[in-house]
Amino acid sequence: MAGRLADWMACVGSEKDNLDLFMTHRQRLVDYATTMLGSAAQSEDVVQEAWIRFSGAADPGALREPLRYLFRIVRNIVVDGHRAQVSRGRYLVAASTPETTLSRPDDRPAPEAEILHRQQLAIVQEALAELPQRTRRAVELHRLEGLKTREVAERLGISVTRTHTLIAEGVAHCRRRLKSPG
Repeated sequence: MAGRLADWMACVGSEKDNLDLFMTHRQRLVDYATTMLGSAAQSEDVVQEAWIRFSGAADPGALREPLRYLFRIVRNIVVDGHRAQVSRGRYLVAASTPETTLSRPDDRPAPEAEILHRQQLAIVQEALAELPQRTRRAVELHRLEGLKTREVAERLGISVTRTHTLIAEGVAHCRRRLKSPG
């Protein structure tokens, strides 16, 4: 029992250290993303996604250079977004030809995958219900309704920094619930 408590306390400590690191350097990360994207609003979302990926890493406390890792995540998200945009453009051009549309594979998931996704959705819905109302609303607006972080902040009447924190905490809670057995 004492070993589990120590492990939990170490995990909580490293999560707080990582959140402190992120919040301290958040504006630098946004500025970095803005230089690549040219849009501050998109950069805010990229940085939020970088935090989500960083906080979901197996053991971020074991990283030698967590700040460098965060910057790398931001860069990778921007590059991946550009690649996806190029790919979507190719798909839209290819899909307009009749031969391509006739040979499209079935987009429906396998029944097993559908059941798994429904179970995961139920867990996430329960996890969202457990959150404080403002945190839940921030996550819903950003992740489910697709609002930009700045728009969520305006709707809730709070700062963008606080909005980042609420979204990060809410998503982390949902991830923990998805990972925990039963």
